[in-house]
Amino acid sequence: MEVTDNFRKHTHRNPIQRFLLDNFYKHVFRLLKLVPNGSILDVGCGEGFTLHKLQEAHIGKKLEGIEYQEKAIKLGKKQYPDLLIKQGSIYELPYKDSAFDLVLCTEVLEHMEDPKKALAELVRVSKKYILLSVPNEPFFMLAQLLRGKNWSRLGNDIEHINHWSFLGFQKFVSEKIKIQAISIPFFWTIILGVKT
Repeated sequence: MEVTDNFRKHTHRNPIQRFLLDNFYKHVFRLLKLVPNGSILDVGCGEGFTLHKLQEAHIGKKLEGIEYQEKAIKLGKKQYPDLLIKQGSIYELPYKDSAFDLVLCTEVLEHMEDPKKALAELVRVSKKYILLSVPNEPFFMLAQLLRGKNWSRLGNDIEHINHWSFLGFQKFVSEKIKIQAISIPFFWTIILGVKT
């Protein structure tokens, strides 16, 4: 079965990559412990790696994922058959307004052609809380270069359309949500916010 870049990232055996990813999740979970454990929607959930980690950590009473790529969903159903992952678009989420206590969207917005529309949909389906993460630029691209990746694009991932600095991402999200907490694990910006 064909695998995705996200699948490779989460199953890579490189100890530095494992450390960075584990540290990323440590920061995500630290922020998630600041909010009630109700229903959680993971938008752009890929193969379900984050949902599975939430399940293992007993975070959230009801977990659901939305993913656009069919091959990611197929891999996810094979890897984690007990997870609920549906196919859908971040631009038109198949849920009523305020359907989930928390909406999670990690490492997705940098891929979106219309991140404002995507963010508006995330806010729409959230009752209150939203957790977002994106690469912290230019540090993420610099780290890619140091690892020998994406030399011809100066470290830029071919799929990344949007590039936010720490301050730039704060400004972008604060147009739609009130920021409650921020975490910066090395090369990412993670923001926990509430609907205004």
